Amino acid sequence: MSTLASALSADLLTVWPEIILALGLCLVLVVDMFLKDSYRDVTYLLTIFLLAGIAWSLLGAGAGGETTLAFGGSYISDPLSRVLKLFAVAAVATVFLYSRPYLRARGLHLGEFYVLGLFALLGILVLASSYSLLVSYLGLELLSLSLYALVAFNRDSPVAAEAAMKYFVLGAIASGILLYGMSLVYGVTGSLNIGDLQATIGTAEASSLSLWVGLAFLVAGIAFKFGAVPFHMWAPDVYQGAPTAVTLFVGTAPKLGALALAIRILVEGLPALGDLWQVMLAALAVLSLVLGNVAAIAQTNLKRMLAYSAIAHVGFILLGFVAGTPEGIQAALFYTLVYVIMAAGSFGFLVLLSSRGEEVENLDDLRGLWQRSPWFALLMVLLMVSMIGVPPLAGFYAKWWILSALLETNHVGLAIAALVASVIGAYYYLRVIRLMLFEDGGQAHAGGVPLDVRVVLSVNVLLLLLIGLLPDRLLELCARAAALI
Repeated sequence: MSTLASALSADLLTVWPEIILALGLCLVLVVDMFLKDSYRDVTYLLTIFLLAGIAWSLLGAGAGGETTLAFGGSYISDPLSRVLKLFAVAAVATVFLYSRPYLRARGLHLGEFYVLGLFALLGILVLASSYSLLVSYLGLELLSLSLYALVAFNRDSPVAAEAAMKYFVLGAIASGILLYGMSLVYGVTGSLNIGDLQATIGTAEASSLSLWVGLAFLVAGIAFKFGAVPFHMWAPDVYQGAPTAVTLFVGTAPKLGALALAIRILVEGLPALGDLWQVMLAALAVLSLVLGNVAAIAQTNLKRMLAYSAIAHVGFILLGFVAGTPEGIQAALFYTLVYVIMAAGSFGFLVLLSSRGEEVENLDDLRGLWQRSPWFALLMVLLMVSMIGVPPLAGFYAKWWILSALLETNHVGLAIAALVASVIGAYYYLRVIRLMLFEDGGQAHAGGVPLDVRVVLSVNVLLLLLIGLLPDRLLELCARAAALI
């Protein structure tokens, strides 16, 4: 009995951050029920304190840097999971901070936004520590269902409702595809545990047609969650149709969950099939790079342009998996973390400009911004330059390490394709800079935005410059996370 109690206690300690989040989420939900709309900031403050507590528990859990398994090996706490969880918590806290003035100006500052965001975060935490196909699916569904509701958060907007319906239908199909792939893999291997899959799949099983088909379904499901071509069709409509505060959420933290899903299933669970899934991901990456950058050029809506930009960046992330080495996974992790910071800054910039009530989401709205809000125009310039990949900003190193990993594994053609796609993509980023600095006529400005939002957005963007000047610390963090893979 004492042995069982000790094992249960160790398991609960492993999932302590998730327990804190689940209990705190219930507390936020109950407290919010009794608050008047004028006191909705109480919900916001409770949420921020909760996220701070989760971050503290994660920092304490990661002090030793050890790897522990819980609940029969279906849940893992390792450097990779802790890095992804910490960045996810930071990203969600940043989203909540940016979103509050925007929601308040539209009468949407409701507790449901924070509750759904916390549920989505719980799904990301589960994905980061999942070591079982079944647990991965549960975490993914928890994240996805929360995002569907968030996209339809503005119930009076038919555009948001349409976007949510598209996202839900396509997401349900993708979830079914992923689940079917998991069932085929289970049928061949007899196990759902990711640690067991690597040991179970030998030469005989690796040649099984059922396993190959299952792998194809798994890759398709993962590609949808990333928003990679040709499973990208939901992204532009959802990014444009959702309220900008929700687009900010959808475009940042869930990318960390998708990365965790890909690493756990493909890299850790199915390395014996690496030659197959690397070819699949290479095709998806090239398609995403080409279509994402080319389609973004034709966009006049900023949110839609950034959606296609996200698709192109996903292409770069997938190239890290194609390299198939710990260095490639390290580069993919580094790129994802840097992209989340860039996306938070870019969409946060739009939220900031829209915080006075009018929507700022078209390119023409940014004309002459330099004359009205020079500091924030400069921040947006830094964001666009980082997304292009120009030194000394973090986006340069993100692309550099992906290209280095490809060249080290003799994927010269893919490296050239990625480089050419980046040159093409520079056009629409430079167009934003030109409109802000060298043209007149727009009305957008950053007047009346709370000081805390201004400060955090400034820190958000300057962090890209700091990482670009001193990339070693983040690279070392990613290397420790990738070393166990």
